[in-house]
Amino acid sequence: MRDALRRTVALSRKEFYQIVRDPSSILIAFVLPLILIFIFGYGINLDSLHIRIALVLEDRGPEAARLASAFADSPGIQALAFARREDAERALVAGGARGVVVIHNDFAAALARGDRPPVQVITDGTDPNTASFVAASAEGAWARWLEARREETALPAAAVIDTEPRYWYNPAAISRYFLIPGSIVIIMTVVGALLTSLVVAREWERGTMEALLSTPVTRTEFLLSKLIPYYLLGMASMAVCWTAAVTILGAPFRGSVAVLAAITTLFLGGALGLGLVLSTALRNQFNAAQAALNIAFLPAVMLSGFAFEISSMPAPVRAVTYLLPARYFVSSMHTLFLAGNVASVLVRNGLYMLVAAIVLLGWTARLTRRRLD
Repeated sequence: MRDALRRTVALSRKEFYQIVRDPSSILIAFVLPLILIFIFGYGINLDSLHIRIALVLEDRGPEAARLASAFADSPGIQALAFARREDAERALVAGGARGVVVIHNDFAAALARGDRPPVQVITDGTDPNTASFVAASAEGAWARWLEARREETALPAAAVIDTEPRYWYNPAAISRYFLIPGSIVIIMTVVGALLTSLVVAREWERGTMEALLSTPVTRTEFLLSKLIPYYLLGMASMAVCWTAAVTILGAPFRGSVAVLAAITTLFLGGALGLGLVLSTALRNQFNAAQAALNIAFLPAVMLSGFAFEISSMPAPVRAVTYLLPARYFVSSMHTLFLAGNVASVLVRNGLYMLVAAIVLLGWTARLTRRRLD
């Protein structure tokens, strides 16, 4: 037992020295996470802010001017005044505006007759989310103008439901707070799977595997010596990401750091196991790295719920997402950052990730043999 521990510690120290001497490992573990988290935190924004719309005021009456002011005062909207509809439509085609609002010249006459005055809203449908935001803003501006007119003219109020929306967990509805926890999952996937996809393949390419096989080192000792240093490296990378997310990007964190460490440990077990499976099976660093990017990184980005809603995916694709540990880690990170220590969510996700870690590490152990073939 003492000899086994001594050999494991010696091999782990050797692997740690290898990490320190390899600049690419330091770049992937510490520099790349910072670059990615700033790109995801500042470069990707799902909030519809400062959307430009072209406002054409054909009616010059006071009521039309008040309605135009309601559009101009809409949050997230920058109204650009145009004298002619043709100029506004050209701005829409050229990309200078994402929508056109036309207040027709018979606006005041329709009000005088008691009819619903005509207002035309044209949106750029190339981006459906922005188009929906422009349409919703137009409805909101119309409702505000109508309510103000009722108050001024003492008209009876319409029988409508007065709603006051409240957003739990993210009261300001800032998309960055949702994206940052998911981006950390992507970063940990890269760190865990990509780095370990190289370690065993490197031994085969450099010819040091033959020397290791000639020693009394057991399969368990060999695997532990590969797992322990990269697990510690992954945890250090998580600490860097968490610190940057909370202190620099201002993301809220309502959970426990101890629970975060436990959940990260479970996920790293699966990510490190996947990397070792690829490295052991392929025995070539380039092939193993490419396989890690295609098998771990791309599914984590596309199918984990980081950026795309899983419930909106087709049923066969949704079925595939249940096999990805990243899906459960994304759910856990969103919970820890925005909601807190919700046991019902974290325990379920943790069990899924534990099963994935056991399967992948067991697969690695099965592929690892003390012979050269």
